[in-house]
Amino acid sequence: MKTDITQALVNEHRLILRMITLLERNAPRTADGSYTNLQFYLDGVDFIRSYADRFHHAKEEDVLFEALITNGMPRENSPTAAMMMEHVEGRAFVAAMESATRESLDGQRGREQTIADNALAYAALLREHIAKEDEILYPLAERIIPDTMRDSIIAGYEAAEKRAAVGFAAHYEAVVAGYEQEQR
Repeated sequence: MKTDITQALVNEHRLILRMITLLERNAPRTADGSYTNLQFYLDGVDFIRSYADRFHHAKEEDVLFEALITNGMPRENSPTAAMMMEHVEGRAFVAAMESATRESLDGQRGREQTIADNALAYAALLREHIAKEDEILYPLAERIIPDTMRDSIIAGYEAAEKRAAVGFAAHYEAVVAGYEQEQR
C-alpha cells in the first residue's frame, strides 16, 4: 500500500480555509464600519505567517515540491513554480493588510477599505490556490512520486512539525475557533 504523502497538507488546508472564511465574513463588515475588532486582522496575519506560511507552505516548498522536482518536474515554468509565485503574491496582500491595520490602530482614519481589500484579495487568491493544490497538484504528486521517496517525504513533514513549538497547531485551531464564535 502506498504511503499517502498529501493528506496531512489537505488537512492543514481545512484550517486555513476556515481562516479564509473568517476574512471573507469580516472584511466587508470592516469596510462598512460594522466590524471594528482590528485585533482580528493582526491575529489573522499571525495565523497566516506562522501557520499557513512558515508551517504549511514550508512543508510544501521544502519537502513536497522538492520531491516533485527531484522526480523530474522542472523548477521553473511548472506547477510548483506557479504555486510558489502565488505564495509570494499572498505574502504581499498580508503585508498590506497588516500595514493598514496598524495604521488604523495608530489613529489613521479611512484605512478600513484597504484592510478589507487586501483581506479579500488574499482570501480569493488562497481559496483558488488551495483548490489547485487539492484537486490538481496533490493528486499528480500521489500518482508520480515513487514509493521509494514517500517515507522521506513523510519524515520531512515530521521534521518540520518538530521545529514548531509544542501546542503550535492547537493554538492556531483555538484562534480560528474563537473568531468563529464571535457575534455575526
